[in-house]
Amino acid sequence: MTPVVLAVDDLRDQYLREMALVRQTYERTGDGTAAIRRRSAVVDRILIEMWRRVFPASAQPGIALLALGGYGRKDLFPYSDIDVLFAFTDEKSEAQHHETVRSLIQSMWDIGLRASPTSRTIKEIGRFDPNNLEFTLATLDRRFLAGQFQLYQQLHQSILPGLVMSEWNTIAQKLGEVARVRHAKFGNTIFHLEPNLKDCPGGLRDYHLAVWFALLFHLRETKEWPRQRGGVFQSARGDAEAAFDFLAAARCFLHFRHGRDDNTLDWQSQDEAAAQSIGLETRGTADPAYWMRTYYRHARIVYRRAALLMEHLPAPVSFYKQFRRRRTPIAGTDFVLDQGRIDILPGAQFSDASAILRIFALMATHGYTLSQSAEDRITDAIPALAIHVPEGPYLWNSLREVLLGPHAAHALRTMHALGVLEMLIPEFHGIDALVIRDSYHRYTVDEHTFLTIDNVHALRQPSQDYEHRLAQLLPEIDRLDLFLLSLLLHDTGKGRRNGEHASASVELAASFLARLDFDAEERDTVLKLIRLHLEMSLAMRRDIFDMENVRAFADKVGNPSILKMLTLMTYADIKAVNPDALTPWKAENLWQFYMATANFMDRSVDQIRYHSAIDPTLLNRIRSMVAPTQYDALHRFLEGLPQRYLQTRLPEHIRNHFLLATQLDTDPVQLDLRPVRQLFDLTVIARDRSRLFADVAGALAAWGMNIVKAGAFSNDEGVIVDSFQFTDTFRTLELNPTEKDRFLASIHDVVAQKTAVEQLLGSRRHLNSRSSVKVEVTTRLSFDTESSTHSTLLQVVAQDLPGLLRQIALTLSTHECNIEVALIDTEGETAIDVFYLTSQGAKLPPEIQQNLATELTEALDSMRQPARLHTIN
Repeated sequence: MTPVVLAVDDLRDQYLREMALVRQTYERTGDGTAAIRRRSAVVDRILIEMWRRVFPASAQPGIALLALGGYGRKDLFPYSDIDVLFAFTDEKSEAQHHETVRSLIQSMWDIGLRASPTSRTIKEIGRFDPNNLEFTLATLDRRFLAGQFQLYQQLHQSILPGLVMSEWNTIAQKLGEVARVRHAKFGNTIFHLEPNLKDCPGGLRDYHLAVWFALLFHLRETKEWPRQRGGVFQSARGDAEAAFDFLAAARCFLHFRHGRDDNTLDWQSQDEAAAQSIGLETRGTADPAYWMRTYYRHARIVYRRAALLMEHLPAPVSFYKQFRRRRTPIAGTDFVLDQGRIDILPGAQFSDASAILRIFALMATHGYTLSQSAEDRITDAIPALAIHVPEGPYLWNSLREVLLGPHAAHALRTMHALGVLEMLIPEFHGIDALVIRDSYHRYTVDEHTFLTIDNVHALRQPSQDYEHRLAQLLPEIDRLDLFLLSLLLHDTGKGRRNGEHASASVELAASFLARLDFDAEERDTVLKLIRLHLEMSLAMRRDIFDMENVRAFADKVGNPSILKMLTLMTYADIKAVNPDALTPWKAENLWQFYMATANFMDRSVDQIRYHSAIDPTLLNRIRSMVAPTQYDALHRFLEGLPQRYLQTRLPEHIRNHFLLATQLDTDPVQLDLRPVRQLFDLTVIARDRSRLFADVAGALAAWGMNIVKAGAFSNDEGVIVDSFQFTDTFRTLELNPTEKDRFLASIHDVVAQKTAVEQLLGSRRHLNSRSSVKVEVTTRLSFDTESSTHSTLLQVVAQDLPGLLRQIALTLSTHECNIEVALIDTEGETAIDVFYLTSQGAKLPPEIQQNLATELTEALDSMRQPARLHTIN
């Protein structure tokens, strides 16, 4: 068979010229939807001309060229593949045109078109392959380009409708299954720091998913294709179309920016898109947080509509069950319940909000969902309902019923999405899709709020050990309704963006509570919880066993009832920041701090340092675990150790540390390594020397360990018991158990000063790359001489970098500062470390504080590379 040679140099030049115009027009107008339509038209002209050159008008029997997928929809993004189908009447026709088709495909690549071709006979197209759902979906978006039009008509009018109708359930169920797998891959949430505009929930694939479902339902009901693709998905408000236009503009921006089919909206792309107001109606420069807020609003609309259409999929049922389907009227409303979904009766009218509030209470209690038609009718009725918004006890009783339901967050999300929540609580509008743009806060403020309520209700079925502890507090809260209302309102002040949101939230909450006619006690409870909702987290950045810290916090809280609610509020708040924010050790600290404060309120406060003459209980308990000849040595070991050390370890661990301390004359360095949940706990026992804490921190950094918590303790005899909790970043100890001995030997030699820690760090310096840093964090130091009676507190806020703790400890050692306690914490890319310091047994004088601040700032800044992005101050 003679190869077909196709000259396309002129078409390549034409394509480049026309695409340059497409880009220029896009950059001038920002209209992504128009850009993808224009590129589709450009490619149409190119392919049709190529077809004309290889196929004379009289020689095209048995073959047709079709556009599929995004190209078929005329949604051809700047660097997207060109999906085309070569359809043949039979195998003979396919073989006859094989070389011509091959030449066409090669010429597409020569021109610069990323061809994604498929060749099928009519018979093959009419067969459904469950393992190739993508091809069937692509044919739903087919479009005729060239060739035998009668062949296309045969596909359009009989073969494809017949295929879809005969395999409707399989196609629909498979489509739902594929979508659920994709959603699960992204955590079933639209909230990602760097979302993929195509594949993330709420992205363009979900938009097309909704269109495909709508098309399938339309075809099943009418037995014909819709006159206009996408019309089956259009809404009266145009919100879905507006969402598509925004996503299209943003994806075009990414393609042009990267020069390839890259759909990840990374941190830098967000900054640039905001600077150019991509997808926004107004031109100029926008704030990145505002721009991402717009993105999340559109993504929420798309994801919600796609999810609702997926819920319409018929569940697999037996032959007999299908005859027992019942639509149960909901008393006093125009709604009916149909297999867990609430639908609306035809002709229903809404004159007040009572029926709607009743529906949301049922959703909160039973987890029901609304049908798409019910949601649309409720949204359309909002302007009329807003004329007479319920207030006073009636509004509170309705809202209370929603809040107390186990599915409260689900009901509140639906109310929020439909505009009902803002109608009832206008103060909530300010945090709608509000973005806190850093690498720590995963969710928008409104979603974070709903997650806090979810977290509290989830304590009814605890799974983690710390959840079982915290769950004990839930039944002890007398007014759970007020507590949940506080959670709903606790972050509303963030919408004002004045930096300090707690007081703004109190102000907004007060205006809402006035409309509920709360009595003074109810009002004060809610406002106090909102006012104090950050205090427990702030106090936990200090030594939670320091009685001055406990006393100051207890004075703010005032009573045990508020303390219990504030503890659960802090738990729910931290856990709702991002999936990894509440680590087991942080939850343990929360519980320990709750217990310490509760004990203080009960007048059973422990002493700061242990003295057996005051409390011999611990001494007597551990004495039962050692030989009588060791009693005196045990007494000397325990004397003067901080209560914080003793309260965070089991008596068996304290006994083991004592036994190790007795071996110091034989080996001056004793180590104890044990796993603690997802962490490792390393205890170093030695006689005190300068730079010891810094050397251990440096050795751990050299091994790639990420220190998340540390404590420096000593007794009256000068024996130090330093504790480091760390994660094994590279899973070295887990994957290579034999490395444990080498790891401990390395730490031992560093502490014994046989190996210089600088030597270990030098071998790993090439791994300490900051290429993944998204947010530059400005170094901030603050000294506090009031919170502790015996130490000066130094708080260091800095970029979380390998070796950071060692550098801080080295600088402290240079100034002869003794670390009494070190508290290490990390939020995203921000390290927040607090040190309790003394100098010659006393607090740091002002001159040492000043010199230390200067040298420490210089030392930490020397670890940083030049900033690339914006800075958190």
